[in-house]
Amino acid sequence: MSTPPIEPDARRATVRRPQRADARRNFDALLDAAREVFAREGAAASLEEIARRAGVNIATLYRNFPTRQHLFEAVYLDEVEALARVARELRDEDPWDALDTWLRQFVAYATTKKAIFDALNHQDPMFVAARELIHAAGEPLLRRAQEAGKARSDVVFDDVLFLVRGISGADQVGEGQRERVLTMALDGVRARV
Repeated sequence: MSTPPIEPDARRATVRRPQRADARRNFDALLDAAREVFAREGAAASLEEIARRAGVNIATLYRNFPTRQHLFEAVYLDEVEALARVARELRDEDPWDALDTWLRQFVAYATTKKAIFDALNHQDPMFVAARELIHAAGEPLLRRAQEAGKARSDVVFDDVLFLVRGISGADQVGEGQRERVLTMALDGVRARV
């Protein structure tokens, strides 16, 4: 079964990736630095530290991201778009392996984005578009695994998201424990034959 391309058509245009190559490099370096610093220090992390790690001055950060909220949104949406790309890359894999791989990627993403997630307005059009993009990416993977008899037919994608969000949102959990609990949870999604 072929799935149409996933596009963030409802994306809010508050921040745009620059056209010039040097400006794009700075923009991407800022996103990478912000991703790292926010994951380590939380939503209140120093913007000056992000600029320093990106190798740019603070004026360049503000030129690209006028507010902290713009930076949160850009990092969050960039990660959601990466999840959508992973889903597209997994389309031809074994249905269960594709779903398992994508859900593990989702948990890794959600675990590191918890501080940003909590700082976002969940009613904002950008957030709503990101949620739709996550569904458009993951739902076909679940459906394909169900059609192949590898995932339980009595679950819906929202059930699976609720399950893995709970795992990714747990505080003070080591990576080993998170991996064990995720494996147990995914066993609950797998079809019994």
